[in-house]
Amino acid sequence: QVQLVESGGGLVQAGESLRLSCAASGRIFRINVMGWYRQAPGKQRELVASLNSGGGTNYAHSVKDRFTISRDNAKNTVYLQMNSLNPEDTAVYLCMASVQSSGQDIPHAYWGQGTQVTVSS
Repeated sequence: QVQLVESGGGLVQAGESLRLSCAASGRIFRINVMGWYRQAPGKQRELVASLNSGGGTNYAHSVKDRFTISRDNAKNTVYLQMNSLNPEDTAVYLCMASVQSSGQDIPHAYWGQGTQVTVSS
């Protein structure tokens, strides 16, 4: 099994920054994709940013130029630097990792418990 533990959420004012971290542990042979999703009350879960093993990134249009995803492969950790936060960014942020537990395994998606980000106006 694989565990994902997020940290770094909190309450900030509009215009401020936060940095989220997500560390993966357990039976890990290879992590193909790591990413961040978010879910606000009454809304569907949406992709915020993802980063594949080749370094390719994908961002939601609403966070481009404000958020940056990065990854420390040695630590199996993904980060999300969030700048210029606004109240519309308020949500539970969840980490996702697509993991192979062996060379013969197909990738499986694992999720963290989520960390709350609240931005006040």
